[in-house]
Amino acid sequence: MIIPLEPNPFTFTLSNGIRVIHKQCQGAVSCCGFVVRTGTRNELDNEQGIAHFTEHLLFKGTTNRRAHHILNRMESVGGELNAYTTKEETFVYSIFLQEDYERAVDLLSDLFFHSTFPAEEIEKEREVILDEINSYEDSPSDLIFDDYEDFLFLGHPLGKRILGNPDCLKKFRNESFTDFYLRNYTTDRIVFFSQSSLDFKKIKHLAEKIFGGVPTRLFEGKTLFEKPVEQRGVTKILSKDTHQAHVVYGNKSFSLFEDKRVGMYLLNNILGGPGMNSRLNVALRERSGLVYSIESNVTSYTDTGLFTIYFGTDQKQTDQCMKLVEKEPKRLRENRLTILQLQAAKKQLYGQMLISSENKENQTLNLGKSMLHFNQYDSMKEVIRKVESFTPQSLLEIANEVFDPQTMTLLIYK
Repeated sequence: MIIPLEPNPFTFTLSNGIRVIHKQCQGAVSCCGFVVRTGTRNELDNEQGIAHFTEHLLFKGTTNRRAHHILNRMESVGGELNAYTTKEETFVYSIFLQEDYERAVDLLSDLFFHSTFPAEEIEKEREVILDEINSYEDSPSDLIFDDYEDFLFLGHPLGKRILGNPDCLKKFRNESFTDFYLRNYTTDRIVFFSQSSLDFKKIKHLAEKIFGGVPTRLFEGKTLFEKPVEQRGVTKILSKDTHQAHVVYGNKSFSLFEDKRVGMYLLNNILGGPGMNSRLNVALRERSGLVYSIESNVTSYTDTGLFTIYFGTDQKQTDQCMKLVEKEPKRLRENRLTILQLQAAKKQLYGQMLISSENKENQTLNLGKSMLHFNQYDSMKEVIRKVESFTPQSLLEIANEVFDPQTMTLLIYK
């Protein structure tokens, strides 16, 4: 396998605490943005949905620009402006031609540090998000994952929906967003990430010029809320007006800082990853024709993790599907992979990673997240070294820890 040579990313920290990571690359397209270690998890009980709402409002007016100026600033030169909120992060970024790099950084800095949350825009965007929630409610294959996390992390902030609670959303005013922003968007929790053909000296100069003068603000609350205690070994059935039954079957997995999470990604890829040759896809779709799609996923948070298997099927076939689903994790618990099976699984994962790394947007966002949580970025060579360290025996042990039928939790929409 040929691993492409990667230039090492450059990193430095501004005097106000904002960290910068830049990877030089070839090509006419650049990508950069900001990420802050703030998401749904940072919301108070009366703030459900405010992290995502705040992300929307960053685009609706600053001390220097109105909403239509923001909308046109990158689009008018063929660029794209985007953002998203997770349980633990908020990203705002742009993809554009290299010649427009300074334009992009200036705009992103304005959004991130000078937003004003204008009242008239709050009212308009509130309706947009309420419509987004209604649309989400009409998609059981998406909604069930939110309900599953709420079920697994019962009563914990990690169980909150990113889109929020409509009753809370209706109460937010300008001061609600200002308070949330000032409490959480602190310079010691922000990373600027970049990938461009520009050299590091140019990036450093622009960072110091455009947002190096942002006043230092330090986070004064807990770095994270208390670690969740997951509900395990429990089944819940919700009555839904759906043609199909929708099922999520899963368990606690590993956090971002546990080495076992890398082995878990490898096991997940074998079991129900994106490949059509995954064991679950072969068993339930190719051989049995019981489902249109079935998948498994791994999510890692800063202090816990989540493994899930999802499928939708005819109501009458739910039990039959579950029997087949339970067989595949059992095989991984009871039978060590052969050397040939493990080599094939690793090769498939490497291929997927290398192909994904060709996507500049994905790679640049990964730069930001890695710097945010680990203060460094692992090269593809280092990632592959970590995957190579797992043996049939170590994967068997991980499978027995995560796929234990006594602790697996099941949620069914019927």
